[in-house]
Parts: sequence; structure tokens; C-alpha cells
Amino acid sequence: MINETNYPKATLEEYGYKEYKAVKMIWKIVKIILVIFTIFMLYLSVVVIAIQSFNTSASTTEFQGFTFNNYLTMFSSKPSLTNSIKNTFLVSITATLIAAVLGTLVAIGIFYLPPKAKSKIMLLNNIPMLNADIVTGISLMLIFSLLLPINRHIFGFWTILIAHLYFIFPYIILSVLPKMKEIDPNLMDASMDLGISPLKSVVKVLIPAIRGGIFSGIILAFTISFEDFVVGYYTTGNGFNTLSIWIYASIGKKSLDPAVYAFSTALTLVSMVLIIFYVLVMKGRRGHAKKN
Repeated sequence: MINETNYPKATLEEYGYKEYKAVKMIWKIVKIILVIFTIFMLYLSVVVIAIQSFNTSASTTEFQGFTFNNYLTMFSSKPSLTNSIKNTFLVSITATLIAAVLGTLVAIGIFYLPPKAKSKIMLLNNIPMLNADIVTGISLMLIFSLLLPINRHIFGFWTILIAHLYFIFPYIILSVLPKMKEIDPNLMDASMDLGISPLKSVVKVLIPAIRGGIFSGIILAFTISFEDFVVGYYTTGNGFNTLSIWIYASIGKKSLDPAVYAFSTALTLVSMVLIIFYVLVMKGRRGHAKKN
């Protein structure tokens, strides 16, 4: 029997392997530079807007002085700006809440469909997301225009609300369905076997189990609705302007109102705080679940 201890083990270098330490070091430095450059380009516009929000001058080409006045007067500097901000929140929150309720119920229904029917419904669900915004906006505008003989003032809050519902609805469904796949498919039947009605089973059993997907869908839908310009531009009217439409109408001027920069920065900070809070809450729940 051969004793392996009498034979020394061959090294990788003896097999012809060469460790290019210099190349590895250069590639590591290049990766760090690429990451820094990507982050810089992604957040450069946010930083520029944040700096401009503290500028005493309305001009974006010079920084004359530091001030908090833009934040103190961002809701009182211009009535038209204040109204556009209110309209944006009104449309986005209303559309998101309606889409969250209906989208969750539709996602639950889709989950329990046969595979062939489910694939067909999902194909229809993906069309609004894959369609170009300008095509969606013009198509909805033409549809609403057919109702002008009935109501000459139809364009406004209701048309832009319906338009927002149309293109954020699929995102709720796509956020809820993965959570539905994680739970026991017999959970609904089990709850009804215990004497709970189908409606209470959905409200008391299914929705708490998939609330993470609902919440993430709400955040995504609200963000998409809040930042929309193209679809809203073609479906609004009668002086009902959202913030993005108001900004577009102000582009022809020499500069935007400094309150716009202040509001954008404040909104970014609030969004970051909410996202961090959500991540911490989810981590805490996962840690508590593991302990149990």
C-alpha cells in the first residue's frame, strides 16, 4: 500500500498556474472607480437640486447665498405651484389606494385560476407596462374625447385619475402575486373549513399573509403615479395641473421657482426615511420570526 505522506503534494504553480496579482489589483481598482462613478451619476441631479434649494438666487448658474427661506415659503410662494402639489398628491394617493384594493383582489383571483387562464390574464396585465407612455396617453385621450359630446368639461381630475389607475394597476398585481406563491395554496380552503366566510378569509387570513407584497406594490405604484408626466399631460385639462405638468409649463421661463427645488429635496428625504424605516421593520420581523 502506498503511503501518501512520502510524496509531497504538487502546487498550482507546478501545473502552470500563474497568479497575476498586478492584474487583479488593477481590476479591483477599476471596479471601485466604476461603482463610485455610477453612484455619482445616479445621484448628481439629486445633489444639484438639493444645493439649489438653499440658494438665495433663482438662477441655477450662480450660488449667491445660503438660505432656508425656500423651504419656509415652498407652499406659499405661488398659488399655482401649491395647487399643482395638492393635485399631485390627490391623484397619486387616490389612484394608489384604489389600485391597491382592486389589484390585491385581482391578484388573489389570478393566483387560483388554472395555468392557461392565468397566463392569458398575465399577458393582458403586462400590456400597460410594456406600452410606451406616449401611446398610452394619446390612446386614453382619444377614448376620453369620445365622451366630449356628453360632457364638454370631462378632462380634468377624473380623466387623469382613470389614466393613472390604468398604468399603475399592473404593478400592484405583480407585487402581490409573488407573495401569494410563498404561502400555502390551501390556506384559503383551510380557513373556510373552520367556518369563516370567503370575504373574511381574504381579509383576516390572506391579506395579513401577503401584506409585504401589498405594501411594496403601494410604494411602487405611488412613486410611478407621482412622477408621471406623459400620460397625465394628455389626459388632464380644465386647468387641473400636476407638479410635473406645472414644471413643464415653467420650463420656458428663465428659471424655476426655488420652491420647486425645496419641495423636491424634501420629498426625496421623506422617501428615503420611509424606505429605511420599511427595511428596518422588515428586518426586525424576520429576526423575530427566526427566534420563534
